Amino acid sequence: MQVSSLNEVKIYSLSAGRSLPEWLSDRKKRALQKKDVDIRRRIELIQDFEMPTVSTKIKVSRDGQYIMAVGTYKPRVRCFDTYQLSQKFERCLDSEVVTFEILSDDYSKIVFLQCGRFVEFHSQHGHYYRTRIPKFGRDFSYHYPSCDLYFVGASSEVYRLNLEQGRFLNSLQTDASESNSCDINPVHFLFAMGTAEGKVECWDPRTRNRVGLLDCALSSVTADTEIDGLPSISALKFDGALNMAVGTSTGQVLLYDLRSSNPLIVKDHHYGLPIKSVQFQHQLDLIISADSRIIKMWNKDTGKIFTSMEPEHGINDVCLYPNSGMLMTANEDPKMNIYYIPVLGPAPKWCSFLDNLTEELEENPESTVYDDYKFVTRKDLENLGLAHLVGSSLLRAYMHGFFMDIRLYHKAKMMANPFAYEEYRREKIRQKIEETRAQRVQLKKLPKVNKELALKLIEEEGEEQQITRKRKQKNLPSLLKDDRFKVMFENPDFQVDEQSEEFRLLNPLVSKISEKRKRKLKILEELEAQEQEEEEELEGRASDAESSESSDDEKGWVEEVRKQRKLLRQEEKLKRQERFKEDQQTLLKPQFFEIKEGEEFRSFKDSAKKQKLMKKTLEDRLKLEEKLGTLNVSDTTVGSKQATFKLKKSEQQRKQQEAERQHRQERRTLRRSASHLRSKRGRGRLFH
Repeated sequence: MQVSSLNEVKIYSLSAGRSLPEWLSDRKKRALQKKDVDIRRRIELIQDFEMPTVSTKIKVSRDGQYIMAVGTYKPRVRCFDTYQLSQKFERCLDSEVVTFEILSDDYSKIVFLQCGRFVEFHSQHGHYYRTRIPKFGRDFSYHYPSCDLYFVGASSEVYRLNLEQGRFLNSLQTDASESNSCDINPVHFLFAMGTAEGKVECWDPRTRNRVGLLDCALSSVTADTEIDGLPSISALKFDGALNMAVGTSTGQVLLYDLRSSNPLIVKDHHYGLPIKSVQFQHQLDLIISADSRIIKMWNKDTGKIFTSMEPEHGINDVCLYPNSGMLMTANEDPKMNIYYIPVLGPAPKWCSFLDNLTEELEENPESTVYDDYKFVTRKDLENLGLAHLVGSSLLRAYMHGFFMDIRLYHKAKMMANPFAYEEYRREKIRQKIEETRAQRVQLKKLPKVNKELALKLIEEEGEEQQITRKRKQKNLPSLLKDDRFKVMFENPDFQVDEQSEEFRLLNPLVSKISEKRKRKLKILEELEAQEQEEEEELEGRASDAESSESSDDEKGWVEEVRKQRKLLRQEEKLKRQERFKEDQQTLLKPQFFEIKEGEEFRSFKDSAKKQKLMKKTLEDRLKLEEKLGTLNVSDTTVGSKQATFKLKKSEQQRKQQEAERQHRQERRTLRRSASHLRSKRGRGRLFH
């Protein structure tokens, strides 16, 4: 039994596995079951539930006891008794069956519509009566109140055959050239037929007049659909008094309310194949529609997909067992498929053991449908040299790749990579080394950047875990595992510079505490180097690393800061002496310079000074500015630096300022002289 799951809906295929030939004796069958595990594990729900070549239609009697199926070759009908879980009888026919209907609650009254325009009646004992209709028939329905059979086919007329009187009645004249399917509403007995022009005609059997016309071909074409021709009606099914589902030849399913001419939902199968069957599932309000490739179950209110099944062979008909989760299909294959979906409903009474079996399988899940297959992409096929198999039955297209048999995949991989065994052997040896290494001291994997900080965080995390265990609190997340701080341990730009002045002044006690971690890091690096040597030699030896920790003297924070300051001053003096020696050792060589157009030559000293300053580092330039008085650097109480700058004035700015000063001075002298003249004139007037 195979199990598949789509949208978390389990589907159990009860007909999976190989079937044994009929001509084998019971002794040989028992011998095969002992040898072959697949044959022993298969579930044969109904004995010999198959046809010689192909099955075309399958139906269940109203009492649920009998399952009837028709197929070829030779044309025949088989009846299976569910109470006995075996075949009850088989009858051969003269021509192939297009469709059939069970008129009684059991198998005692059956009507077959055959290819050669024949209508054949069977009773409990066998063949009862045979007649012909004027044109080739494609479907028929039985009207229970009047005992009339309505036949539709390659004609514009609907033929009526009354079974009580035993004669043909006046036919119904329609506007269609041909009709493909028909159905009768079980509540108010409205007769509906689907035409080749994509229309549905509704007739009242009491007055024999047409009461409605639906243009389904126009409604089935939406913005997303692509069609080559005019859609015709291929399937028709009523649900209750008001709902009707219509399937088209281009793969659309339309759900109608009989009170409206517009469909409630249009569902597209996206395969462009004619819809073969439409069924209603009332427990979950689902519609089960099928074409020759796929069976889809979707919600009739929202159109959302519930689940789907895609058998290996083409589908001819689908039958839902009443009030249960069992589904049967007639296919282009001798074996007829049986599916059990527990979500749709319980198992039928005659196979109630399926519920217990599926519950056990859900508790202990084993293999699924895809365990025996390998998913490969087109690139994988090219690497294996199997690209020529695309389009064959050995590959099954799925999403962006293909499914292929796992045995074929292993054979192709062995031929494409003959050294696969050596890789497998190395992998096994590596696994054994890791198993032996698990018994040794577990090494802490530290990042490449900020190893000491990571070691510190690991130690603090261990201490916090001990505290939380005692207090029974929740553990806080670690910084090493947090994605927000991931870059701090990967990017070298985030490396902490422990030799910098700021770090040593802010963390005076860290230098001594970090000595412990440095020793631990050395021990860990030595152990990692030993492991790498062991991997190269493929030999594992147990090693024990003991780390001795020296006790630290507890000193005050102020003394440590003073010591760090003294050390920094000594380092600065040493650097200055080294620079002075370097300046003395340098030899001055004559250099030639080119003066640009528009610039005045003042002296070599200015250009030499500029070039010398440009070559120096920022630190040296700042110190020079500090000497000249244009820069002032001072320490703050927090431990950081504060710098104030005085901007230099250029020669042009100086000239401009000097000209402005002279201009202001001239204006002052002019004002003074003007005021002096005015005062003299005033005095002269007084004297006169």
